[in-house]
Amino acid sequence: MTQPSEAAEQPPLVVKVGGARAVDPAGVVADVAHYTATGRQVVVVHGGSSAVDDTLEALGEEPEYVETPAGVSGRFTDDETIETFEMVLPGKLNTELVSDLRAVGVDAIGLSGVDGGLVTGPRKSAVRIVEDGKKKIRRGDRAGKPVAMNTGLLETLLSDGYIPTVCPPMLADDGTVANADADRVAALLAAKLGGELVLLTDVSGVYADPDDESTLIESATTPGGMGELEDAADGFMARKVHATREALEGGAVGVTIGDAGLRKPLVAALTGHGTSIDPAAVGAKTDGGVESLQPESDVLGITASGGDVG
Repeated sequence: MTQPSEAAEQPPLVVKVGGARAVDPAGVVADVAHYTATGRQVVVVHGGSSAVDDTLEALGEEPEYVETPAGVSGRFTDDETIETFEMVLPGKLNTELVSDLRAVGVDAIGLSGVDGGLVTGPRKSAVRIVEDGKKKIRRGDRAGKPVAMNTGLLETLLSDGYIPTVCPPMLADDGTVANADADRVAALLAAKLGGELVLLTDVSGVYADPDDESTLIESATTPGGMGELEDAADGFMARKVHATREALEGGAVGVTIGDAGLRKPLVAALTGHGTSIDPAAVGAKTDGGVESLQPESDVLGITASGGDVG
């Protein structure tokens, strides 16, 4: 078992809990309690795509998803949808997760990306999409690209023993509230903290064949291995692999994509279960990432996923 003195010397651990219906955060909550008890600094990030969809439908609104020319699907966030995000994520889900963490002795504190300007970046209202086989530009989107973090705020909380529990939305450069992909928010935090990132979802990792879980890719340690991951990932997994690249290029010390459904999902991810990606897999790192590697959808300033928060 890791001793407190050893844990204190480890990089901060950033764990992102998915927002899919199949993801139960109970195991993650217990594991976070375990690691914080050893003295390791932990940041929790969560999404909430399913809860947002459920709430939109209850309000008589239809959730809208679009596909970018790069083949990445994500949510289109109009003015009505961003209001639902503000209500569901920081208002309901974040409060519930903080309560669950505190119930097991974790001194959690809830934050959205807006609080203290924690997560900021550009927001533009246009996004390239593919509709009926044709490339189009859709306007009126309320999604942002997380590129900057109030590092001082997060480091102060961590040094005071708090466990920041973070969710979208973010604060756009124009001062408005914008949806942001929770995987990319987690990637940004891990990069800026020089931390270790764990992305927990409802599958065991990245599969070479997305329909065959026996084809799990266990690790990527070279650019060729990273290329294999990027070629294999589609749908929601493409967002996670893209976030992985951003985290590692920005300064994270490692990333694991693992299964949130295991009894001890965080412990499992950190002990060899899932898909682990080493910084060497993305080559030389730069402070702000490599803009030339951004997907086509970022040209107009929108997140690669269209701002989905799962």
